[in-house]
Amino acid sequence: MINLKRKIKNFGPLEALVLSSVIYVVVMILWTASTRSEVLQKANDIKSNHKLVIDFINDEINNCSSNNEGITSWGEKCNSVWTSSKIVDYVISNIDLRNPYSIKKPLIQTSQDPRIQAEGKAGQSTDKGIIFVSSNNFESEAGSEWVVGTCIKSPCVAAGNNELVSVYR
Repeated sequence: MINLKRKIKNFGPLEALVLSSVIYVVVMILWTASTRSEVLQKANDIKSNHKLVIDFINDEINNCSSNNEGITSWGEKCNSVWTSSKIVDYVISNIDLRNPYSIKKPLIQTSQDPRIQAEGKAGQSTDKGIIFVSSNNFESEAGSEWVVGTCIKSPCVAAGNNELVSVYR
């Protein structure tokens, strides 16, 4: 028979550390397993938002390719430079982006460099779920590039945790 008093008497700091470490690991595994579906849903919502914006811009490019004298959805001529702030304002007003987090900022914003914003490089923090687009206007020449990026989950710089897409006219 096990003498419980003797076991408790020999229970020292090392044993307490080991026991608390085991309890911590078990709790973290259970917490991760129970919140996994929520994290995946938020990531899917962010990817869906990003895809909506990319598809919208590509549709406008395709429409303008077939009708060079036409007008974009946000009111600019197809054959002119497109203003990034007008595109962002149009998307905010007319495309229903789902907010997976309690973000008080617009879900699409302009940025000097969306790559850095989406990846959070050089010690910069970034907000998960916000779509960053180039603040440079979208030039009318063929082959002009416009970058769209977003951070899906932390750490943003890790592979697969961000979406970066270059859109070309």
